[in-house]
Amino acid sequence: MQYARSEAKAWAKEKLVGQWTTMITPFTAEDELDEKGLAANIEHVLRLGTRGLGFSWNMGEFWSLTQDERYRLMELASHLVRGRALVAFQVTDTCLKDVVAMAHRAEELGFDFVILAPPYLVTKTEEQVVDWVARVAERVDIGIAFYNSPQFGIILSAKAMARMADLGTLIAIKEASFNLQLSIDTHLEAGAKAVVSMPDEEIFFVGEPYGIHQQVMFANTSDWRFDTVSSNHYVRFIDLATQGKWDEARQLYSKIRPIKAVSRKWWGRLAGRTGGALPVQMVKFWGELMGMAGGPVRAPVLPLTPAEREEMRHDLARLGLTKAMEGEAKPPRVTRLLKHQTS
Repeated sequence: MQYARSEAKAWAKEKLVGQWTTMITPFTAEDELDEKGLAANIEHVLRLGTRGLGFSWNMGEFWSLTQDERYRLMELASHLVRGRALVAFQVTDTCLKDVVAMAHRAEELGFDFVILAPPYLVTKTEEQVVDWVARVAERVDIGIAFYNSPQFGIILSAKAMARMADLGTLIAIKEASFNLQLSIDTHLEAGAKAVVSMPDEEIFFVGEPYGIHQQVMFANTSDWRFDTVSSNHYVRFIDLATQGKWDEARQLYSKIRPIKAVSRKWWGRLAGRTGGALPVQMVKFWGELMGMAGGPVRAPVLPLTPAEREEMRHDLARLGLTKAMEGEAKPPRVTRLLKHQTS
């Protein structure tokens, strides 16, 4: 952590910029953390030019990890990134003591902030969620980003998030409801008090009339699903758009649009048949097709069928992505990992 408690908001305003990635958590065929795969994935993503890495976020399957695995992942991530980018860790849980303990450990390991969502199951009102975040904030010094997503069973209004943003260490809001109007309202209501990000580039196309300038894409999987090292159009688009260089950004977006269309096809198909669950199985296999370590998903998520895997393979080949990967230099092999610890 690079700031004092009283400096958290100013630090975030200055440092949370550009493209942030959501890292998947790779598993081996034996259903263990794939530590070598994680190391290779980190090297690959850093080579794309991403500014920050989010570990154990929703696409990182935090909900399927044991507590020991969450702490192990935290230690590995800190060790492997080694200060070459900003890092954040999701500490969402239904137990306040566990949330606080993970946040303290993240601070000890040098993470830049933690992300926190409602404690699903028992939080049914906005007042409960705001109170929950306040209870965490008063117990830890590390900055907190709030995660507004239907995956947690409740979506907060812009006004509720604006009240939450009054907390001294509430530095950011990931407004991931995918309700465009709510994202706009959150920028307008809370944007002066915390960094607000909708994790979809649509916000750049509609924000200007409202005076919205989103400074960070915080965070998604589009960098390592859409880009290769020699053709990182997505990361460069986000960098330009978040800097307000819209004419240059718009020219790049024409190269992204065909890939986005395929992503929306698969996202919509899988989310539609699961009642809106995030399509983790899709992004993990897509990552594998791009040369990353993915491995299986954990229950209750169901894997892609063989026919779906073949169809996705064909879709990415048609876009030229998998062919482009054949010519990419592989990231350096990482063999030195931390001695296994969970404390």
